[in-house]
Amino acid sequence: MAFEGLADRLQGTLQKIRGKGKVSESDVKEMMREVRLALLEADVNFKVVKDFVKRVSERAVGQEVMKSLTPGQQVIKVVQEELTALMGGEQSKIAVAKRPPTVIMMVGLQGAGKTTTTGKLANLLRKKHNRKPLLVAADIYRPAAIDQLQTLGKQLNMPVFSLGDKISPVEIAKQAIEKAKEEHHDYVLIDTAGRLHIDEELMDELKQVKEVAQPDEIFLVVDAMTGQDAVNVAQSFNDLLGLTGVVLTKLDGDTRGGAALSVKAVTNTPIKFVGLGEKLDAIEAFHPERMASRILGMGDVLSLIEKAQASVDEDKAKELEKKFKSMSFTFDDFLEQLAQVRKMGPLDEILGMLPGANKMKGLKNVQVDDKQIGHVEAIIRSMTKAEREQPEIINSSRKKRIAKGSGRTVQEVNRLLKQFEDMKKMMKQMTNMTKGKKKGLKFPFM
Repeated sequence: MAFEGLADRLQGTLQKIRGKGKVSESDVKEMMREVRLALLEADVNFKVVKDFVKRVSERAVGQEVMKSLTPGQQVIKVVQEELTALMGGEQSKIAVAKRPPTVIMMVGLQGAGKTTTTGKLANLLRKKHNRKPLLVAADIYRPAAIDQLQTLGKQLNMPVFSLGDKISPVEIAKQAIEKAKEEHHDYVLIDTAGRLHIDEELMDELKQVKEVAQPDEIFLVVDAMTGQDAVNVAQSFNDLLGLTGVVLTKLDGDTRGGAALSVKAVTNTPIKFVGLGEKLDAIEAFHPERMASRILGMGDVLSLIEKAQASVDEDKAKELEKKFKSMSFTFDDFLEQLAQVRKMGPLDEILGMLPGANKMKGLKNVQVDDKQIGHVEAIIRSMTKAEREQPEIINSSRKKRIAKGSGRTVQEVNRLLKQFEDMKKMMKQMTNMTKGKKKGLKFPFM
């Protein structure tokens, strides 16, 4: 997860104050000293840290906290609210033009992932908002930029407007918008040129494209891993073009995350989307309050529910519920479940959305990769139909055959069989609870 180091530091600091029945000014001072260090280490802009610490300190020693029945909890609430405000407060939604198409100009330096992000955003608009986007190849300088966008268009089965690399980006933008009107596209996403650094020539051209395209949104694509440089880049582009939003890429990487916390405060430009991986659906709307909750270890249940709703087949889920209750859950059902979970994204990301998951025994620092799931799938696929339906028939010679067929070891086969058996027992216990053996206990998934 992004902000991992910062999250660990902040959660450790706040844990000390959480249960306190009385919170003194010196407690707040001590806590804020640690919070300040944690933010600076995460590469948050110095001025942003200073202002944040000042605001939290003033509120934390104010009447609302000191006079409350749970001052420790109130301090944490103050930190969460101020962290949310720092990242923009409320979610900033994408614009919709009164008269289609809505034009989005994608800008940024080379290497930030602008072209890929353009494709990802178009994919999100189509899948989640049922829009009809047109991709526009207006980066005529970088070798293969046009080819890259056309390849993305093919992968997404989405049209790409291109006039090659001999026509000016201004003319390309002009003709693309005309084409979009003719073909009734809702959105036009213009992939503009980037440079290795900000220069006058680049900015002049972008200003001309802006003048012709009259964009409803100008999104700056920034690599979250570049730290303070990302903030400086955002400030320069904002001064010259007047940005309407920022898209942070590589937020899933080994980043200290400070850029994300500083961009909104320094440029007053909202973070609208975040890129969380290589896949073409690895982009999502940025919710400041949800991100603040995750950083402080409170989970992000809303995003988890949204992911589940988008990925899980409701009819299959109901059918599965019946199987749990009748104890007829098989390895084939288990395979299907793995496929559904995989659709939701990387498992460590899903675990990070569970409140307090980082404190659960066995889940702290858990490394779940797709390879492990692949190994489990290989073992199950090496079983016969009868073995999948009745695992109890799997004797030692069958185990050897399954291990050989899946390229895994007999120990791994044994481990999976035991885990499957344990899971079925747990499901039986939960089913019994819902049958009234333990009154008052209700399970939302039963």
